[in-house]
Amino acid sequence: MSKALSQVGVVVLIVLAWMAVSALHLWPPYLFPSPVDVGATLVRLTANGELLYASVRTLGRIALGFGIAAIGGMLMGIALARYRRLSELFGPIAQGLQGMPSICWFPLAILWFGLTEQAIYFVTVVGALFAIATATEAALRSIPQTYVRAATTMGARGTKLYLRVILPAALPQLLIGLRAGWSFGWRSLMAAELLFMNLGLGQLLNMGRDLADAAQVVAIILVILVIGLLVDRLLFARTERAVRRRWGFEAAA
Repeated sequence: MSKALSQVGVVVLIVLAWMAVSALHLWPPYLFPSPVDVGATLVRLTANGELLYASVRTLGRIALGFGIAAIGGMLMGIALARYRRLSELFGPIAQGLQGMPSICWFPLAILWFGLTEQAIYFVTVVGALFAIATATEAALRSIPQTYVRAATTMGARGTKLYLRVILPAALPQLLIGLRAGWSFGWRSLMAAELLFMNLGLGQLLNMGRDLADAAQVVAIILVILVIGLLVDRLLFARTERAVRRRWGFEAAA
């Protein structure tokens, strides 16, 4: 509770400082809006349905794009961990692609798919795919070999070995990789929506820039921030904490 109160206190201090700076009128309101202006913009976008529609479209895209990246990345990571020769050949490439900025994929996405919904999904998927793959490989390689040897002596082989021993043992680290992949995918999606203008939070952000409406720009940035924090805290952080407690890495509260 004290931690939550401290976090709320920090937010309140930031808002108060924001209000104080805006009251000084160092910049015109269309460049530096006050919290009141941003709040009014949020109310307007909510009342006319634009914010809800854009949020639903964006959340649908990240759900599908991240789901594809999670499945593909984990399968790729399992293959890299299972076959050392494959890891030696393609592991460095996957690590290099993981660090590539999302914007580098845009020209290829446009050439392959045009300014379409598929291009947005492509950028989102590749933004998260290789981060999840490399994290999965690292998680599987971190498992003590005594676990594997003990399981094989009891008859576990092939798929059974992976499903009942290797993947459960690597689950805490796998969740960390998925969490990182989510952040990569979320950033990639926002960048894609800014450029492709296919209805979403990114488009509302871009519309605010085109209209020179800083209040709308700040309002959508706050919405994107809140959604990202909620998904991270309510989904990934809680799941990761529960798994760590179940595995005995963290004491229950």
